[in-house]
Amino acid sequence: MKMSCRLRGHKEWNVRASTLARNTYNPIRDVIETLQIKPNPKKSYIPLSVGDPTAFGNLQPSENIIDAICDIAKQNDSRNYAPTIGHREARQAVAEYSAHQGMVSADDVILCSGCSHAIDITLSVIADAGQNVLIPRPGYLIHKTLGEGLGIVIKYYDLLPDQNWQVDLESLESQIDENTAAIVVNNPSNPCGSVYTREHLKDIVDVASRNRVPIIADEIYEHFVFSDHEFTAISSVSKDVPVLTCSGVTKRFLVPGWRLGWVIIHDRQNIFNKEIRSGLMSMATRILGPNTLMQKALPRILKETPQSFYDDTIRFIESQAKLAYQELKKTPGLRPIMPQGSMYMMIEIKTSLFPKFDNELQFISKMCNEQSVLCIPGKCFNYPNYMRIVLTVPEEILREACVRITQFCEDHMLKKLDNDVVSIVQGEPTRAASKKNFQKNIA
Repeated sequence: MKMSCRLRGHKEWNVRASTLARNTYNPIRDVIETLQIKPNPKKSYIPLSVGDPTAFGNLQPSENIIDAICDIAKQNDSRNYAPTIGHREARQAVAEYSAHQGMVSADDVILCSGCSHAIDITLSVIADAGQNVLIPRPGYLIHKTLGEGLGIVIKYYDLLPDQNWQVDLESLESQIDENTAAIVVNNPSNPCGSVYTREHLKDIVDVASRNRVPIIADEIYEHFVFSDHEFTAISSVSKDVPVLTCSGVTKRFLVPGWRLGWVIIHDRQNIFNKEIRSGLMSMATRILGPNTLMQKALPRILKETPQSFYDDTIRFIESQAKLAYQELKKTPGLRPIMPQGSMYMMIEIKTSLFPKFDNELQFISKMCNEQSVLCIPGKCFNYPNYMRIVLTVPEEILREACVRITQFCEDHMLKKLDNDVVSIVQGEPTRAASKKNFQKNIA
């Protein structure tokens, strides 16, 4: 006997990705994947594009970090689920480690699966779809990727390359309106390597205070600061502006793959009230907390890692920054900007001196194809005509990369010919420019 079944579902197959998925876009991955790159097989490949300090194996975590993980892994409770906001002992260790940020207790700390997860839940709680969040330009666009997926409008405020990438305060304030939910401040900066002074941070906080806008502080590179500079947490200079600080163990402790970060709530005037705090805790339940093994080891990692480990790491990266700056400032057509911290350097490409290339994407693709050196295009940071290099590679590799970059620039830049300047590209002149303009551009 046949049974007749009434159709209860769809008449046709129509399975689509969610709005969140369709709106989520990673600019760095998209740009890199669309570059027409085929490294020169005659030269070893040097990826100055990888923001992972452990990628080349020359930078290793301190032995006490490895020992802590190995010891904790033997304990039964290292394999259990943890509270969704993290074990209290781990949150207390973060509070003590972060005392430089101001008064912090374990109740102000929410542990996350890396700093990017901290940023994710922070944006999810601080803004609704249709509201806007301000982020720096140039800037690391994880905030854009996460925010736009949620329907948050991303607006940009400018940084000033000729002032060590300080915030253009007029640009910042001009972007604020009645729908602005938060200002993201990334200090020390990826990609710029800037480290803001206490005075400059006060100026930023003043803008936020006047306009009653909270701050999201992306401080994953806290303490990643070169000599003659000092890290100041923006929360420590705020009297009334509430701050949500995002950080973690990724960079300073050289364990990016172990994925442990945190959000710290700074709210001296109870402006956030219970709603924001409860919202952050609710968002933490979506993945049931970060891995227990790292949580259990965290107190030992934060308290027992010797200062000499931090000092050695920073000393090496600062030395690399000086090396790259000295070599590339002599390179025709480039203008490196000496960083003050983090592990990156931004370099201006004077594209008018390379007329064969319409933009820095073509410049970088061709350089990789000829010299097997890959840098990140400025487009990945919403800042054309620049490129970013990573400073954590071994010294001999960085030296070789600088030599190849210089050779590429010399091969492709404008050449002076009598009273005119022409571009010699594969033996063919493509554009003429006045000698005066050439001298102006190369200065």
